[in-house]
Amino acid sequence: MKRVLVLLLFSVLLCAEELPEIEYEKLSFGRENTLEVMTWNIQNFPKSEYTVDYATKIILAVDADVIGLQEIQSDSAFVVLLKNLQTQDPEDKWNGFRANTNEWEMNLAYLYKSSVIKVDSIFQIYPDDEKYHQPFPRKPLVLEFSCFDQKFFIINNHLKAMPGEKNIVRRKEACRLLDKYIDEFLSTKNVILLGDLNDQLTDPEEENVFTVFLDDKQNYCFADWLIAADSTANWSYPYWKYRSHLDHILISNELFDEFEKKGSEIRTITIDKFMEGGNDARYKYITDHRPVVLKLVLE
Repeated sequence: MKRVLVLLLFSVLLCAEELPEIEYEKLSFGRENTLEVMTWNIQNFPKSEYTVDYATKIILAVDADVIGLQEIQSDSAFVVLLKNLQTQDPEDKWNGFRANTNEWEMNLAYLYKSSVIKVDSIFQIYPDDEKYHQPFPRKPLVLEFSCFDQKFFIINNHLKAMPGEKNIVRRKEACRLLDKYIDEFLSTKNVILLGDLNDQLTDPEEENVFTVFLDDKQNYCFADWLIAADSTANWSYPYWKYRSHLDHILISNELFDEFEKKGSEIRTITIDKFMEGGNDARYKYITDHRPVVLKLVLE
């Protein structure tokens, strides 16, 4: 009988999945006296039974102050993620919000350190599905907050995916409406527009969905432009067949000076380069996208 039990235990141990390890310390980006804003599409969250644990450790390692998330499918998993952050990093007083209006449950969300930022409001724009579903299959989610005695507005987006003329038109119209909203309501505010925008900044003008921003250099700057324009850079969607940089962070002119300060920077967090199994492991256990993080020196 003892032999049978030993054999059964050995079989269980053999069948147990060995999870790939990540060198989390190499993902570090945040600093004490700066504002870090991150965008991350955590595909179909949670993609696996291990995604929540991995995401918790990655977020804590990167150490961003506020994170705009896309494709947060499970509300209960999001709650567990938030609880994990609160338990493992109580000093930063993590809080969060997940929208719940997407028909496919691919909702936008925020995580943020209440110890660093004071949230004033979180709200959706262009909420009328009948009128705005085409440009916004996921309604833009705005976070209004204060940090370092300054007021900020982040607009989190997940624009329509896939190539093709119809989808290009939808993304282009979304950008036009976002520009319109900023011009009407936030024209003198510190604005950060981010998300999985599902298109490339470097496309030819005739098919570039971002021309409304790119042509208005007095008012807007894509902080990740140099990443997008460099074919050797660490792009946010790294797969060879579809390799592209799809996750962007746009800033308004009120933040140009801060972005140009020594110490301000933007980076794609290359989880796969520090994870056993690389891209395949990240894709299997976590997500298909890499996070992109903006660091701003505000003082």
